[in-house]
Amino acid sequence: MGVPALGLDALASSAYGPEAALTILMPLGAIGPARLHWVMGPILLLLAILYVSYRQTIRAYPMDGGGYAVSRENLGTLAALLAAAALMIDYILNVAVGIAAGVGAMTSALPALHPYTLRLSLAILALLTMANLRGTGEASRLWALPTYLFAASFLALLGIGVYRTLVAGGHPQPIVPPPPLQPAGEALGLWLLLRSFASGCTAMTGVEAVSNSVGAFRQPVVKEAHRALTAIVAILGMLLAGIIYVAQAYAIGATDQTKPGYQSVLSQLAGAVAGHGAFYYVAMGSLLCVLCLSANTSFTGFPRLCHRIAQDGFLPRPFAAAGHRLVYSVGIFYLALTAGFLLAIFGGITDRLIPLFAIGAFLTFTLSQAGMVMHWRRLLREQGGGRRMAHRLRLAINAVGAAATSIALGIIIVAKFTEGAWITLVAIPCTILLLLSIRNYYDELAARLREDGALDLRQRKPPIVLVAMDGWNRLTDKALAFALLLSPDVAAVHLTAMDGPDADENIETLRRQWQEEVARPATAAGFPPPKLLLLQAPFRRVDGPLLKLVKTLHGEHPDRLVAVLIPEVVKRRWWEHLLHTHRARRLRAALLHYGGSGSVVINIPWYLDEPAIEEALEPAMLQAAGSKPTRRLEP
Repeated sequence: MGVPALGLDALASSAYGPEAALTILMPLGAIGPARLHWVMGPILLLLAILYVSYRQTIRAYPMDGGGYAVSRENLGTLAALLAAAALMIDYILNVAVGIAAGVGAMTSALPALHPYTLRLSLAILALLTMANLRGTGEASRLWALPTYLFAASFLALLGIGVYRTLVAGGHPQPIVPPPPLQPAGEALGLWLLLRSFASGCTAMTGVEAVSNSVGAFRQPVVKEAHRALTAIVAILGMLLAGIIYVAQAYAIGATDQTKPGYQSVLSQLAGAVAGHGAFYYVAMGSLLCVLCLSANTSFTGFPRLCHRIAQDGFLPRPFAAAGHRLVYSVGIFYLALTAGFLLAIFGGITDRLIPLFAIGAFLTFTLSQAGMVMHWRRLLREQGGGRRMAHRLRLAINAVGAAATSIALGIIIVAKFTEGAWITLVAIPCTILLLLSIRNYYDELAARLREDGALDLRQRKPPIVLVAMDGWNRLTDKALAFALLLSPDVAAVHLTAMDGPDADENIETLRRQWQEEVARPATAAGFPPPKLLLLQAPFRRVDGPLLKLVKTLHGEHPDRLVAVLIPEVVKRRWWEHLLHTHRARRLRAALLHYGGSGSVVINIPWYLDEPAIEEALEPAMLQAAGSKPTRRLEP
């Protein structure tokens, strides 16, 4: 289950990594596929180094070996924030690239859909978002079928392609010939190879997913995580090596995704080896599923990462709160919105997104490996005996990993800077500044709220209570009855925006009604009769006169609170919101913003249909509540 749950991102990168490298080699014409091994060979070596390095990380951090956690513990807060910013951007880009590549596979198999590339991309994003908002606890079991079908289909295709190449002496005949390659328009040079290498490095994104979620495995977690990592890297390595060999043998190059007739590299490969029969559509269908579902790795990892960062105070607290179905809904919404924005800006074209992609992944690789170097150095200082030799070996492994990934990161930055990588390089420090500013806000808020000592009960006088009212009705009745329980000083405030004879008549009627239905019953019950204050609201701004009254009361009674009761009809159906003015909400917002610390705002709800608390509870909560005796509050 670990391979479909955590390996989709890595396995899917085999579809767009080699294609991204071949896209840069397009100016070489027929020479491009023949030189693909010069680019992908070092990438396979890097993949092997990362595999060995992340085995070490899993062993050292059996609960959470993600780049953020490792950097926070070993490199400090700023390095952790750098890793967090890189990871967040990488997760967002993974969604955009995975969906764009999946739609590219779809339009390769069904060319009639090519004009709808962006709309298909956004539709798939919407479906993934809705599925994750509903919870995907058993998703890995559902995704096992397309994941292993993809791996089996393309490993079989590559095996057939290798066999036919060997039998044909290195020159097999394709069943469906790939699009002819253009004549060479540029000479092969080191700069072109470096740019192709930088694009091809996207084939390694997602390798760190297992170390980010080690705690999700059953016992023994380290052994199970190592097995999953080994399976993912082995399948990815075989796919990449096979694609390199077969693409060279069949002279398969990249085509322009923006133009009609686009054929992805894997679509050309499947057609050349197996034709456009049932096997082709099964393989391409599994590729579409895996590419689109690879985005779900981000929908799982991004909200959890944001949850951890929010717990540390660097993201707004709603990111740390689980929603109705115990998913981090705010993180899911934010991921969907930002990924959708990128898809819209870049037209759902994979090649336009690739230059932004690899920087975040390799920056995370480098920080994680550097953090592991510091981890082993600390253990060498603290522990002695026979374990020192093992720690030195592990330190050397992670040091090689840090050096290799940092060199690759430098090449990617230089080679892709003008192609769009500068956007990521600007976004990362901006994200770090945003995270620091959020933490500064929370620190300042905590410092202002923090106060040692006993409860301050010096202010013993009851508040002055104001009841905002439209007229005399049962809602006002409920609010006044509650107000008289709080204080002897109660005033009902009637706000009006009308002038003239009709307004005077209404006011006179209200005063008579007030005297008969409020003042006399209150006096008879032993309460001081509430006052009736009539305030003009010019320009139909109902909040201004009330705020002036609150300010006046603060000046006259600086030692007393002013409590404003706002009666409000509770709207439970969507159409009810359209039938009300929402004046209570506007009053409440104005008082909260401008009322000051000497004011208190209290809502008085009125229900047209009396609700039942059980409607808001999950069945499991109701069952648990029914099986336990209710605890009584004791003094």
